[in-house]
Amino acid sequence: MATQIFNIKIQGYWRDKDKKSIPEHSGVYFVYVAKYNADKVIFFKLIYIGESENVRNRIIKHEKNSEWLQYVHQGNELCFSTGYVQGSDRERVEAAYIFKHKPPINKEYVDIFPFDKSTVISTGKTILLNTNFTVDSSFLIH
Repeated sequence: MATQIFNIKIQGYWRDKDKKSIPEHSGVYFVYVAKYNADKVIFFKLIYIGESENVRNRIIKHEKNSEWLQYVHQGNELCFSTGYVQGSDRERVEAAYIFKHKPPINKEYVDIFPFDKSTVISTGKTILLNTNFTVDSSFLIH
């Protein structure tokens, strides 16, 4: 089967205290540990990737919030970015990002990509993300 290509424009960044201003849309989201200094942000680690029909509500009410906070040391905070993905492709795009980046809190899709060959091209707010990569089910680890 031919490679399916996904072009994802990543928006962000929102601080944990400002997550209610994240737009409501279908897509994927990224959780980072970062530090804000006056006019710049220093990103330390991508810790989680998820998908939802409504990324803002999912982030606000996420059951892993306490697990995310375990990665935050004094002076740092959580930071979020999101990318629009239509509903039928959300899980596949999420799986591709997880398989490629292997965030420490994600468990599913870290070692298995159960979809056809997929290329993800990310633009916009792409700190700590590979911006152009391809994965497929032949990368399964046995």
